[in-house]
This record gives sequence, C-alpha cells and structure tokens, in this order.
Amino acid sequence: MSKWPISDYAVLSDCRSAALVSVAGSVDWLCFPRFDSPAIFARLLDQDAGHWSIHPVGATEVSRRYLPHTLVLETTFRTPTGTAVLLDALALGKRERGHAMGKSSPGAMLRQITCTHGQLDIAVEYAPRPEFGLVQPVMTPVHGGLEARGGAHVLILSTGLTLRVAGSTARGEVTLRAGDRIDLALSATPVWGQRPTPWPGRRIRRRLDDTGDGWHSWSTLHDAYTGPWQEQVRHSGRVLRALTYVPSGAIVAAPTTSLPESIGGTRNWDYRYTWVRDASLTLQALATAACKQEKGDFFAFLAQAAATQLERGADLQVMYGIGGERDLSERVLPHLSGWRGSAPVRVGNGAWRQCQLDVYGELLDAAHQTLPHDVPLDPPVRFFLRQCAEAAAHRWTDPDQGIWEGRGPARHFLHSKLMCWVALDRAIDLAPALSAQDRVTDWQRTRGQIREAIENQGFDQQTGAFTQTFGSPQLDASALMLPLVGFLPGTDPRVRSTVEAIARHLTDSRGLVRRYLQDDIGNDEGTFLLCTFWLAQALAQTGQITRARQVFEDALSHANDVGLLPEEVDTRTGEALGNFPQAFSHIGLINAARAIRAAEAAPQPTRDTRP
Repeated sequence: MSKWPISDYAVLSDCRSAALVSVAGSVDWLCFPRFDSPAIFARLLDQDAGHWSIHPVGATEVSRRYLPHTLVLETTFRTPTGTAVLLDALALGKRERGHAMGKSSPGAMLRQITCTHGQLDIAVEYAPRPEFGLVQPVMTPVHGGLEARGGAHVLILSTGLTLRVAGSTARGEVTLRAGDRIDLALSATPVWGQRPTPWPGRRIRRRLDDTGDGWHSWSTLHDAYTGPWQEQVRHSGRVLRALTYVPSGAIVAAPTTSLPESIGGTRNWDYRYTWVRDASLTLQALATAACKQEKGDFFAFLAQAAATQLERGADLQVMYGIGGERDLSERVLPHLSGWRGSAPVRVGNGAWRQCQLDVYGELLDAAHQTLPHDVPLDPPVRFFLRQCAEAAAHRWTDPDQGIWEGRGPARHFLHSKLMCWVALDRAIDLAPALSAQDRVTDWQRTRGQIREAIENQGFDQQTGAFTQTFGSPQLDASALMLPLVGFLPGTDPRVRSTVEAIARHLTDSRGLVRRYLQDDIGNDEGTFLLCTFWLAQALAQTGQITRARQVFEDALSHANDVGLLPEEVDTRTGEALGNFPQAFSHIGLINAARAIRAAEAAPQPTRDTRP
C-alpha cells in the first residue's frame, strides 16, 4: 500500500507527460510518452508498482522548492555529515523558448545530485514497472547505464554509477564529497523504434540547463499579472502550462488517476483528460496569466475535438482524450491496491457517455472570450458554434447528470439551466461573427424563458437560496456561478442570501466549501478548493472584500510546500485528497485573485442583468 501523503509530491512536466516526485526523492508516478499513457512508475497507487529513488542515507532534514520561474525541482537533503542537492526535471526540447516550450520534448527524465558540503552516502533504487506495474522488465547493463526491456517500450537509464541488478530492480550506493555530482537520465523508446543509447553526463547537464531556461523564458512572457497573490497566480499559470499537452493544446484536469476523494472510498476517477466543462473557467485563468497563445490553442482543440458530433444529432461530449479521442471507456486495474487502499483503481472515465447540458454554455463562453465578436468566423467554427447555441435552445428543458457528473438518475440541475442561458447570452453577442443575426430574436426569447425558469423554480424560499435542482431545498456550491457568469449582479438580494446560505451550511470549520451535502454515491468526500475559491470570488462580487480575502487565504493555506493545490481537503484531518495537482483548483485561485483585485479597484459590480 502506498504511504506518502498526496501533498508530499511535486509535479514535473515536459508539456506532454508528467511525473510526481516525493519529498524523499522518489519518482512514484511517471507516464511516457503522454499524460494518459500507462505508468512506468506507479508506486503512488501500489507499493509494488514501480519507483526510482535517489536520496542520502540517514537524511535528517529535507527542504525543496522549484527553481525561480521554472518547474525544475530542487530538493536539499541534510545529514549529520553533509548536504546534497537533487535537481529533477522532465526534459524540454533543445533550446526551446517561450511559446515553443514543449513542442519537441524528447521524453526523458533528468536527475542530478550534488554534494554541496561535507560528505554523505547516496542510495539509488531503480524499479521500473511498465503498464501500471504489470510488467517486470528484463534489465541488462550497457555501456553508460542500464537497458530494461518489457512491454511497449525500451527504457534506458543513463548513469555512470555502478548499479547491482537483482531481477527487475537495480540498486547502488556511492559516497559523495563536496563538489561531487551524479548525473542520471531515463528515456523510453518504442520497442520497434531505433535502438536507444545512454546519454553522456554532459548531455544530461546541458538538457537540464535547457529545461530551466525554457521554463524561465516562458514565465518571462507570461508573468504579466500584478496584484494580490501575484506569485501564486504566476505559479498557477506555470502549473496550467505543465498540464498542457502541447501537440494538441489540450489541458488535463490532473496528471494522475484514482487518487481518492475519501480515504478508502470508491470515488477514484481518471483525470488525465480534457473536460469541456472546464473550458470557460480555464480560458479566464489563462487570460489573467497572460497566456494568449495557450487560450487560442485550447479553444482550437475543443472545437476540433467536438466537430461533427452535433451534426449527427448526438450530445456534445463532456470530455475528450488529449489527442481528441472520444472513446474513454472505463476499466478497473484489479492488481493495484490504490493509494492507502482506496480501490478500485480506474483508467478511462465513464462520464464521457453522460449528458451534461452545461457544456454548451462553457464552450460558447470560451468562444466569447477567445474569438472576435464582429468579424465572421471560419465556416466550420461558425457552423459548430451555431449548432451549440441551437442545442442549448432546444435541450435546456431536459434533465441531465449535472456539473458534478452524478451517476444516478438525470435531474433538472440549476447549473445546467444556467449554462444554457450562458450559451444563448454569448451567442447573441457573437451573432455577427456567427452570421446568425437571423437567430437573435429566437435566442433572446429562449434566454428569457430560461431566466424565468431559474428565478421561479431554482430559488427555494424556505432555504432562501438558489439550490441544486428545481424544486429541491438542497444547496449546491455551483449556484455561486450565478453572479460569476453575469446572470445576476452581486447586489441582488437573492445572490447575497445564496452566498450566505452556502457559507453557513456548506462550509467546514477550516472555512472550506463542500460541493453539496449528499449525492448518489454518498457524502464521504472532502471539501472542494475550487468551490472555496468560487465563494471568495462571489463574496468579492457582493462587495465583501475582507471576507473574500479570508476565504481565499483559507483555500491557499492548503497548497503544499511547492505551491501545488489538491482537488479536495479531508474535513477531519486537513489532508489533501483527489487527483494532484488539480487544474481546477489553480484555475479557481487565478480567477478569484483577479476578482478580488477588481473588487478592490471598483467595489460595486458593474455588469447589468440581461433578460
């Protein structure tokens, strides 16, 4: 059973795949060559599913950070006899800079450990287990390292260190004195590809420098945000870039699968895909983080992935693979015990088959943020977005599974109706670009009908709040989106009472917000950081800036030592839960910081309601 807390990990990325490294210097998660590829190291989910550790023997103190403006991880180990510094990174392409970062990543992990003071013994343990631990490869010493064969890839560990091979595990120890250094790299090549060779130490060092320079140059172009929580916003922009699959522009919800929403529970999902649901919030965050190119790439990916579905009368899919794949069929990996025994471990995600009507609003809001409003768009994009608006207009009265992807019966979720209103609201603004001026009158009429339904059926007088579903008293944090998307202003008394009801009934003792109190699976999940940032944002829009700041700080306090946010927080222990790091949480941080900055500059909401 895996033992390390989720918050003990730091993420590495080459903008194609990701690794998680523990505070003890162990790579316990690595997928090559894509985020959604089978893991080579998966000790995160099972003790026997593979790892690669480098650490001093008898370390007594550990500290770590990302090198400034990068995602190159620096871990400092101190022992009674000396100090060592470990650098970890996934290699970017040679001399890649700025927007090009990640376009030619070689698929290699780089590690370098240096003794900076005194002397100490370094232990290395290398245990690759491809296919999520199913494969125990055959290891062979080669000049300059080790070759491991088994499964779909040949793994080459490049190192000058002598390692003892026992079965499918290699171990070694070496004494380092001040100034001594060990360079290591791991690369994966398809078994049918060109026979790989180990990298010499100078190449590892050069690529490590290149990777740091690449991240630094990207940050220089994108660190434009100034205001409250400036460093956290800029760092979150880097995290979103780290979760971007550069070949397509897709952004994964998280780089991991099956990290649970409750310890020992069954809410264990694969998040290594792109959700349309996240689109508009993601694009707002990218705009704040000055990621103009990334905004365009992400929207282009969404439009391309979803093309032709509406033509055939099918529902717009709620999520896609990072290459645009549509079939994300879910299966269980029974040989893995799960993080702290939280089984089952799943790959794929069955929610791809669900009907979620909110996606039309999220996609049209993404287009509204990204595309010109008064210049006709290319015919395929124009046709697709018109279809999205028409689908929202015709389908808004249907029940669906809702934003939280409930696996029970379809219901009339308020958030889904709201986002259908958003779809038509944004389509009306975009009508000249969509060559849809002839549809504006009908869209306005339907938009008004949706508003009337939400205001009459979505607000529960006894609760004093907009609720989860029509005719229900149950609260849901997604009602906080009403002012955030401009449906009602923060000054509206119904918005204020909804915000207060959620703050009173869905907030725990740490000031963090639950999504709801119960659902179709059970109410054993933690609080959601995204929902907590939504509350901060909504409070800012109601003019309660001091409270907004406090809620923001409550959420931010659950970032780990290298600034990474989980999806959820255990209500009993305060421990991080869910797939990690979570894009939605970092998106929430960016958007809430921007909203608080705007409220401080102009406290009164300025956006009018529209019929």
